[in-house]
Amino acid sequence: MENQSAPAAPPAQNERAAVYRNIFSRRDVRGQFLPDPIPDETLARILMAAHHAPSVGFMQPWNFLLVRSPEVKQRVHAVFAEANAEAARMFPDEKRVLYSQMKLQGILESPLNLCITCDRSRSGPVVLGRTHMPSMDLYSSVCAVQNLWLAARAEGLGVGWVSIFHESALQDALGIPREIVPIAYLCIGYVSEFKDRPELEKAGWLPRLPINDLLYVDHWGAGDFGPFSGLTAALAEMQDAAQTRGVFPA
Repeated sequence: MENQSAPAAPPAQNERAAVYRNIFSRRDVRGQFLPDPIPDETLARILMAAHHAPSVGFMQPWNFLLVRSPEVKQRVHAVFAEANAEAARMFPDEKRVLYSQMKLQGILESPLNLCITCDRSRSGPVVLGRTHMPSMDLYSSVCAVQNLWLAARAEGLGVGWVSIFHESALQDALGIPREIVPIAYLCIGYVSEFKDRPELEKAGWLPRLPINDLLYVDHWGAGDFGPFSGLTAALAEMQDAAQTRGVFPA
C-alpha cells in the first residue's frame, strides 16, 4: 500500500490572521513619520526578515545601506527634487496638478532611510534558476523589500518606497558602485497613523482593479472559469467587503 503523508498542519488561526492583517494594512507612508528612533533590536528583526527572503539559486544578491546622516539625506533629497520636477512635466495637465499636490517621500522626516541594492555578480556568472531568466536576481531583491515591509508593519513601523530618482544620481549620492543596482530607497520610522486605504487610491490617482478582471485559466485571456466559479465568487465578495467595510480574509 502506497504511503501517503498528511498535509502539513496549518498555522493557528490567530497566526494566519496576523499575516493577512499585515498584508492588507501595509501602506506606503509619506507624511506621517515621527522623529522617535527605531530601537536596534527592532531594526535587527526587520533586517533579518529581509535577509530571509526567497532568492533564486539562493544567491542572496542584496545589500542594505542604512542612512541616518542628515547630510546624506539632504543629498538624496536633492536628487529626488530634481527628478520629481522632471516627472511632474511628464503628466497631462489634469494629472500634473494632482501630482504636484501629493507628498511622495519622507526622506528628511523619517528617522531612518534604507537603500536595498542588488549585486548582479553575486554567486558568479552561472546561477541555478537564473540561467534563462537573468532578471531573477532583481526580482529576488524585491522579495527582500516586501519581507522587510511586512515585518516593519508587524513592528508598528511605517515604510515609504521612493523611486523618483535618476539611478546614477542616487548611486553618486550614496557612493554606490555603478555595477550595484539600487532596488529600493525606503523611508522608515514610527508614524502617527496608518491610512485606511492607500493614499494614491484615496486621492483618486487610480482605483483598485477588480481582481477577477486579472484572472485567467490555463492560458492567457481565457475567461471561462468553469470549475473555478466558486473562486471568482469568493474573490468578488472579498473585494467588495474590503472596499466597503475594510474587512479582509483572516
